[in-house]
Amino acid sequence: MTFKESLQRICSYRNTFIRALAMLIIFLPSCVTQRSVEYMQDRSEGAKEFNEAEFPDYMLKSNDELYIQISSLDEATTNVFSSSASQASFSTGSIQPYGASLLSYSIDKEGYLLLPIVGNLLVKGKTLSQVSLMLKDSLRNILSQPVVSVKLVNRYVSVLGEVRNPGHYPFSQDKLSVFDAIGLAGDITDYGDRNKVILVRNENGINTRFNIDLTSSEILASGYYYLRPNDLIYIKPLRNKFWGMRQFPFTILFSTVTTALLIYNVLR
Repeated sequence: MTFKESLQRICSYRNTFIRALAMLIIFLPSCVTQRSVEYMQDRSEGAKEFNEAEFPDYMLKSNDELYIQISSLDEATTNVFSSSASQASFSTGSIQPYGASLLSYSIDKEGYLLLPIVGNLLVKGKTLSQVSLMLKDSLRNILSQPVVSVKLVNRYVSVLGEVRNPGHYPFSQDKLSVFDAIGLAGDITDYGDRNKVILVRNENGINTRFNIDLTSSEILASGYYYLRPNDLIYIKPLRNKFWGMRQFPFTILFSTVTTALLIYNVLR
């Protein structure tokens, strides 16, 4: 090998080394850090109290579905409103949201609820407790000591984006926090942006988008801590998702750099 050929080869290996080093410098900042996957990152180690987030009663709207349980001393007349099988399912707590929708009453576009014997009731814009009282008053002249329980069937929340199990989840509890919903979806992945979580909520026919920060403990007192039925949560991916530590072939890169350095030292 002539001196000129040796020099050209050394220059070629040196350029390879420089390129590999440049790639390493570019992609190392994309590594996911521990801080980027933590919730409520307050520096204070002591106890910190927050007032409970406001949770106004849900106001019924068109197309909502209500499961109505009516009982009284007059069992025969009570069965007109719902079958004994459905009453038993509800009382045991075994009924699921999808099954309950088959036994529910729907609110029409004008906001009316149609019930046997009682007729049409305007329930749009009212709470569940208000509807329960309305039904109880309407049934006093029909049933002996009526007891009415009204539940909202269409309680769902959608969780999309960088979560382990994105989907559309039913829930039965009155209060569902944003952390509860994320838990249903299997938690946010390492590449989910916890700083700017998007919440989409429909109020009075208008869809509104909110940005919430799950890295701050202030979320515990926020008006968006508790979710409303049919809310949507979207977790955006971090910018370094596509070149994260787990996805970038660092083993190959380090092997290339090591080999280039070895050859460079031998041939120089």
